[in-house]
Amino acid sequence: MPVEPYTAEALRAAGVPTHVDVAREEPWAVRPEDIGSGDVLALRALGMGDALTGIAPLRGLRRLAPGSRLVLAAPAGVGGWLARLGVVDAVLPTPGLVPLGPIRGGQIAVDLHGNGPASRGLLTATDPGRLIGFDCPEVGHAGPPWHRDEHEVHRWCRLVSDAGGPCGPEDLRLTDPADRRDRTLDGSSDDSPGGSSGRAPGGPVVIHPGAAAPARRWPVGRWTAVARALAEDGHRVVVTGSADEAALTAEVAGSTPGATDAGGALDLDALTDLVRGAGLVLSGDTGIAHLATALATPSVVLFGPVPPRWWGPLIDPHLHHVLWHGDPDADSWGDPHGDVVDPRLDAVRTDEVLGSAFDLLSHDTGRTTS
Repeated sequence: MPVEPYTAEALRAAGVPTHVDVAREEPWAVRPEDIGSGDVLALRALGMGDALTGIAPLRGLRRLAPGSRLVLAAPAGVGGWLARLGVVDAVLPTPGLVPLGPIRGGQIAVDLHGNGPASRGLLTATDPGRLIGFDCPEVGHAGPPWHRDEHEVHRWCRLVSDAGGPCGPEDLRLTDPADRRDRTLDGSSDDSPGGSSGRAPGGPVVIHPGAAAPARRWPVGRWTAVARALAEDGHRVVVTGSADEAALTAEVAGSTPGATDAGGALDLDALTDLVRGAGLVLSGDTGIAHLATALATPSVVLFGPVPPRWWGPLIDPHLHHVLWHGDPDADSWGDPHGDVVDPRLDAVRTDEVLGSAFDLLSHDTGRTTS
């Protein structure tokens, strides 16, 4: 039975230390004892996609307490990345739902992780001066109600806005879409060779075939067919993935003439640079899709276990095509941590993906006007 990857149980099973990394020496890293009154401590000890959907509420927290230091309790990789981007001021390296250490107390503590007693209890134990979170009777905390059928970004923006830090989907941006107005979708200018056709040697098409759980992984053979068709049409293809997905990226790139296999080769900073300059991103419902949204890079996103109304792009609809074959009126959907491909994702056809890709690549949707 699959479990959520950031619980203490899952961390132990993966051999990850179940405590904060107090030994990390980075300019953005802080120790628990360095946190106290004058700080806002936000817990969101999750992965890249959750970090990106958390940018908007984090910006709301700056408006809530503009004179305070904003500290994020999160895994070192994504936390440090957000600190380098200027989204947060400091990071308490936290691999998941583990004790946060000897925090002095008095800080504003914000549960952006979830609504269970596990995350709320960790923050309560730090003796905060103010605790912000959804209603959680298990630990005696009163707050706004948790709505299951709500987009992830709207949910956390609602919490922070209710606490006094106004924020919304527009705060997700890491790039103003106007910054792309002089570029075609493939990264070339209008007067460059092939600029009007979208096939000049500019920004590549990025294909990300993996996801954290098999339920959100579209079949590799279909990704290969998509990559080959785009390469045959003259587009440069870069296949991305984590080190654990190296075999997957190698299979797709190895079957696609001229494709670059970047599996396991890019840290978050390099991936950000790649997506920022890309002409198009194709992926499942995973972190790189949210990165494309934040950077105003056109994307095609394939959904399966959960509906796009929970996790889909909320801004720049002209830049993003969402493919999903679920029942919008259903009361429940699949398990995003499941160990087999979800049937809704499996129902997405190769020709649908290519149709959306070529549609975006053939229109100057990268341009905006003010």
